[in-house]
Parts: sequence; structure tokens; C-alpha cells
Amino acid sequence: MIDKSKLPSRHVSEGPKSSPHRSYYYAMGLTEEEIGQPFVGVATCWNESAPCNISLSRQAQATKNGVKKNKGTPREFTTITVTDGIAMGHEGMKSSLVSREIIADSVEVAIRGHCYDGLVGIAGCDKSLPGLMMAMLRLNVPSVFLYGGSILPGKYKNKEVTIQDVFEAVGEYDAKKISEKELCDLEKVACPSAGSCGGQFTANTMACVAEAIGLALPGSSSTPAPYESRDEFAFDSGFSVMELIKKQIKPRDIVTRDSLINAARVVACSGGSTNAALHLPALANEIGIKFDMFDVAKIFKETPYIVDLKPGGKFLAKDLYEIGGVPIILKSLLDGGFLNGDCLTVTGKTLEENLKNVEINFQSQEIVYSTKNPISHTGGVVGLSGNLAPDGSIVKVAGMKSLKFKGHARCFDCEEDAFEAVSKGNYSEGDVIVIRYEGPKGGPGMREMLATTAAIYGQGMGDKVALITDGRFSGATRGLCIGHISPEAAVRGPIALVQDGDIIEIDADKGLINLNVDKNELEKRNKKLKVKENDFGSGALWKFSQSVGSARYGAVTHPGALKEKKTYSDI
Repeated sequence: MIDKSKLPSRHVSEGPKSSPHRSYYYAMGLTEEEIGQPFVGVATCWNESAPCNISLSRQAQATKNGVKKNKGTPREFTTITVTDGIAMGHEGMKSSLVSREIIADSVEVAIRGHCYDGLVGIAGCDKSLPGLMMAMLRLNVPSVFLYGGSILPGKYKNKEVTIQDVFEAVGEYDAKKISEKELCDLEKVACPSAGSCGGQFTANTMACVAEAIGLALPGSSSTPAPYESRDEFAFDSGFSVMELIKKQIKPRDIVTRDSLINAARVVACSGGSTNAALHLPALANEIGIKFDMFDVAKIFKETPYIVDLKPGGKFLAKDLYEIGGVPIILKSLLDGGFLNGDCLTVTGKTLEENLKNVEINFQSQEIVYSTKNPISHTGGVVGLSGNLAPDGSIVKVAGMKSLKFKGHARCFDCEEDAFEAVSKGNYSEGDVIVIRYEGPKGGPGMREMLATTAAIYGQGMGDKVALITDGRFSGATRGLCIGHISPEAAVRGPIALVQDGDIIEIDADKGLINLNVDKNELEKRNKKLKVKENDFGSGALWKFSQSVGSARYGAVTHPGALKEKKTYSDI
């Protein structure tokens, strides 16, 4: 039996003073032996809001069996999610990024309040992945992350389809390219199973990050949600967290600047979601490491694009699973000299040791390329800066034909107005659509703009206009769509000064985004500027807007490890 004298659960399970606490555990059917073992929190984001989360409860049971097998006592609890696909295109999306903070905070307080010794976090939808990983780093108790798995592709007219196709089909319908019946037929078959969106959108991107950063077991992120083999990874995750407790290997031993760099490389090489440029700095904040959007962008630029996944490419997460999953990507990067193989992982081994027996046959598959023969020499996601975004911005360039654009600004102060204009076709080829006051503070909540960008693509205008915003884009977004413009409009960032007709110049190859307006003119506009206020004077969104920082640093709501005096694991 593990000595609990230095573990947090000693406060609620050891000695005469813990007699009242033990009474509660006996009430739930625990034995004296189980109460004497380490307590492991099994935090899931199970709910009935979306297919992303619907299989997590099943996987939690397998995880608990793994904990029990290795002489631990699992305690399951849940937290909320906001599912981006359902929140998209209306005011509900303001809650999405806020949910990341609520997830991290709720897991933190649950673990603190009950004095658990370890944590397995099981996540499905976009913000739940970074939210759980942030909690692990904040608490610094032995932890393992488990992804719930991706959805299977749908089939429509003999073609594999995803939710991205449905969003884009709305634009096709607006442009009278398809009928309402065709749209309805597509929506009924696009999502045929449990699991998160099937392309290299935010959920699958952050699942890759979890393996690259060392918090998830090798290969655990790739298996689709409906497959029973997911339960084996769940069991192993539960078993492994007990090994970490025995050895006292903690998340901050695993997540370092080097492992964050590894994670950024995986995002870049796979054409992953631009949201990773928000979540990686947020993870860094939890451990007190400076790692902002510019650091992420630099790594993106240095990393070759080698994985042909949607939305910029051809293949889906299921296809990646069938050739060996995320370890294949990591092995290609490692062999090319783009990963630090010495980084510790939850296996207790280094990343290089985990990948020792992984083999890649570049001739037998078309998904993962060699770094010597990449799809392109620059990563699928790049950072931009200039007088329009002094604190940076981000764009996914994977699959794009042109990386340069110059056009006239068409300004909107909220997404709804922009979407209405796009739906009615009230924009022109060569426009740069500007959506502002949608940043972390100004929205509040930094909405994603998939409904608008998908409609543009569906209308056949994807390569004829550009779109920029201080909000965010879905991992499913494609085209010249630049998000995270910082500083945001709500704090008088330059994007607030743009007027209809202004010339905006974008060069994603050189990493530039500039407003071609005289400096003196901008100063005059700034003096006259009346910042638009959001509509939230109370509640969770108000609280978020009061505390949230710049997208450059991850849009975080607390000072992080730099200000902490002790971690939870020190109690």
C-alpha cells in the first residue's frame, strides 16, 4: 500500500480527525481498504450537449477500473462544456472560450475541496481539452489526459463529409447552388457517431498537443470515439496515473518550454487549429513560462507542413488512426530533427523512448510526409503582425493558393451584421471583411466565425476576399481568415480605427498585416473614437470580461504560476 502521509488525501482519510470524512466514504460503499488508498479524481466532460461528449462516461468507467487495478480509489466527477458547433453563429459562441476557464477552475476547486492525489481528465469538445490540461498544470498533482476520440466521417453522394461540409453548405444554399432538400439530406448524415469533429479542427489539434506535450499516453488520441479499443486506453490511463503517484512524477516535470515547443511543432506540421496559438500560451501561464503568440508563431514558421488533413488537406482523423495515429506524426518530426526527444512523458519515459519502435512507410500512405519532402516548408499556421496587429495575429495557411491579399476594408462591429451581409451577398470580390469588438474583452468571449467564413466559401468567394477579426476562427475555417488581432478593438487597438474603404495589405508569407492609412490620420481617428461597450453588465461573461487579458498571452484570467506561493500538490 502507498504511504499517504505526504499525499493530499491524508487530510480527509487519515487519523481520528478524519473520522467524519470517512463516514461519507462509507456511505458511498467504500471499504476501509479503499479509503486507505490514494484518491484519484476522474474528471469527465460527459454531457448530452453534443456527440463530442456522449461517450466520455463509458470511457470514465474503464479509467476507474484501471485506477482500481493499480490499488487506487477513483472518484468520478463531471464538469461543463460548451460545444462550439452548436454555439456557432449566434450569441452562444460568446460562452465558448469562457468555458475553458470555467472547466479549469471547476476541476481545480473540486480537486482542492476533496483533496485528491491524482487526476485523469477525459475531454471531447474543443475548450475542454486545454481546460483540463490547464487544471492539471495548475494543481500539479500526478495527472494523465485522455481524449474521448473523434467522430466517424459521414457519407453523402459517395463522398466522406464532416460538419465543415454542412456549414459550407449553408453558404451554397444562400447562393442557390443547392436546394433545401439537399441541405437537409446532408445534415442528417454528416455526423454518424459519437466523437469530436473529424478533421484537424481544434479538438483533434489539441489532442495531438496532449501527446506531443507528454500528458497523454502514446497513441491514445487517435482512436475514434465509437471504437471499443478506446476503453483500453482509458484503462491504461487510470493504471498509469497510479504509477505517476508512486513515482511522484507531476505535470510540471513533464510540461516545460521544450515540450511546449514540441506541441507547437505538431500544430504547425498538421495544419492544426489557430486556436492552439491561444491555448499554448494559456498552458504556459499555468507553469510560469513566457510563451506568447509571437513565440508560437516563430515555431510555426520554422516547422514544415507534413500532414495532409482537413480542412486544408484531404484526410480525416480516422485516416490518421488507420496508419498509426499521432505517433506517426511525432516520429516523422523527431527523425527530421524537429522535436526534443528528451522530454519526459506520462509513461515515465522520454518522448524518444516512446517512439523507439514506431516505423513509418512513406510509400504506403499519403497522409504523413517526411520533413525532407514536406507539403510545404512553412507550417500550416503562421503568425502575422504590423501596424494593424502590433501584438500579433494568426492565420491557417494550409491548403491556401495565395498568401497575399490587398483590398478595401468592409467594417462590422459584430459577427451578426457581417453574417447578414454575407448571406445576402452584400460584399464584393477584393473586400477585406473586418469583424471587431469580438475580442476576449470586447465580445466578450472572443467568438469563432465559422458560420460567416463557411458561408463565404459556400458562395464560392473563399479565395476572393479576406476576413480579419479580433475574435477567433474555428479549426474548420479555411481561406485567408486572420484572427486574434491584438490589441483588440475594446482596448482601442488599431482595428477599432479602420474605416470602410481603407486599404489593408496582408502578406502571410512575410508575416505582415498593415493598414495603409497615414499615422496622423489614425491619431485623429483615435481622438474621436468612442469604444463600443458590450451588453453584459453581470454574470459569467461580465466576470470574464473584467479579468481576461490579451489574446497574445492566451486570453487568460489569472496571473498564473508567476504569482503563486505554493501549488495544491504542496499541501
